[in-house]
Amino acid sequence: MTEIHIVGTAHVSQKSIDEVREAVDTYNPDVIAIELDPGRFAALKQQMKEAEDAANGVEPVAEKPESPEVKDLLKGNFTLMLVQWILAYVQRKIGMNVGIEPGAEMKEAIRLAEERNIRVVLIDRDIKITLARFWGGMKILEKIKLIWALMQSMFVDDDEDDDAIGGIDKISIDELTNPDIIEMALEEFHKFSPNGARALIDERDAYLAHGVIDLQRSHYERAVVVVGAGHVPGITKYREDPSTLPPVAELLARPKRYPWGKIIGGLFVVMFAVIILAIAFSGATELLIWAIIYWVLLHALFAGVATLLARGHPLSAATAAALAWMTSLNPFLAAGWFAAIVEAKMRPPTAGDFKAIAKADTIGEMFSVPLFRILLVAACANIGSMAATFCFFIFLTPLLGVDLEMMTQILMTGLTNLWQFLTGWI
Repeated sequence: MTEIHIVGTAHVSQKSIDEVREAVDTYNPDVIAIELDPGRFAALKQQMKEAEDAANGVEPVAEKPESPEVKDLLKGNFTLMLVQWILAYVQRKIGMNVGIEPGAEMKEAIRLAEERNIRVVLIDRDIKITLARFWGGMKILEKIKLIWALMQSMFVDDDEDDDAIGGIDKISIDELTNPDIIEMALEEFHKFSPNGARALIDERDAYLAHGVIDLQRSHYERAVVVVGAGHVPGITKYREDPSTLPPVAELLARPKRYPWGKIIGGLFVVMFAVIILAIAFSGATELLIWAIIYWVLLHALFAGVATLLARGHPLSAATAAALAWMTSLNPFLAAGWFAAIVEAKMRPPTAGDFKAIAKADTIGEMFSVPLFRILLVAACANIGSMAATFCFFIFLTPLLGVDLEMMTQILMTGLTNLWQFLTGWI
C-alpha cells in the first residue's frame, strides 16, 4: 500500500505553492500525482519552457501552425469554447490581482518532480469530456445564469470593492483552502447550477478518487497528491468507502445531445407559417404584408445590433441583418454562421490566435483577437435572431395594431378558410 499525502490547493495562491514545496520536502515521495489531464499538462509544460527560455535569453523557435478553420469551429459547440475561454480569463484575472499565475502550484509540483527525478502521474479527467458533460448537463436557465455571471466578471474593474472578482486579495484567496470556506463555496455553486456542479465537482471528485485509490494500491512507497482544495472532501469520502465510486466508463461517457434547439426552432417555423397562412386566407392582405415586414425588420435589427455589440465588422452585421429573417425559418441554418464567415473574411484569424486568447490580460486584448471576435459574432448574431423571433410572437398584436380579440377572429377565419380550401382541393 502506498502512503498517500493529499495537498489541497487554491489555484492562484502563493500559500498553495509553499504547501506543495513543503509536502515534497517533508515526505520525499517517489511519485507526485497532480490534478491535470494530458492536454493541460502539455500546455503547462510549454508555458514553463517558454518562461525558462525567456529568462535565459533564448529566442523562441519559430513555429508555423495552421490558421484555424472557422467553418470547422462553427460545426462544433463554439458557444462552449467561448465559455471555456472566458472561464480561463476570469481565473487569470484573479491570478493577476494576487500576483500569482493560475496553475502555479501545479507548475511547482512538476518542477520539483523533474528536479528530483520523481515520477509524475496525471489523475484528472480530460478537460474536453468535463466541459462537454458540464455544458450538456446544464439546463437552459443555468447556462443563461452562467454566461451572465461570466460577462459580469469580465467587465468588473480592478478598483471595485473586495466582493468583486477584480478586488480579491491575497487573504481571501488563501482562505479558499479553509474547509469551512470550501464547504460554503461548494454549497453555493450547487445552488447556482446543480447540473454544472455535478460535472465540474462531483464527477471529478470521483474520477480523481479513482486515480488516488489506484495509486494507493500501487507499488510506490509514498505519494504526494496535489489537487484543488474543493475536491479534497469528495476524494476523502470515496477513499473511505470505495464501493460508492461510480465506474470510470460512466464518468468518461459523452453526454447524449438532443436537438432541442432544432425542435424548438421547427415549432416556431410551423407557428409562423400557420399565422401567415391564416392571415392570408382571412383576406387581411394589408395585415399580411405588415406581418412579413415586421418579421424581416425585427430580425434585421436584433441580429445586426447584436453583431455590432460583439464588435463585429459592419459587413458582418449587414450579413446577419440581411439573412436573419430567412435563417430563422430554417432550424438547420443560423444567421451567426454567415456573419462569422464574413467576419473571418474581413478580419482573418491567425495561427497565433489560440495562444493570444490564452495570454490575454484584459477584456480589450480578448476582443482584439480575431478568432475570439469571430466566434463571439456567431454567438451574438444567433442570440439576436432568437430574441427577434420571441419578440415577434410576444408582440405580434400590438405590432400589427390590432387587439387580441380581433387577431383571434382573423386567425380563426383564416384557418377555417384554409381548411375548406384544403378539403375542397383534396
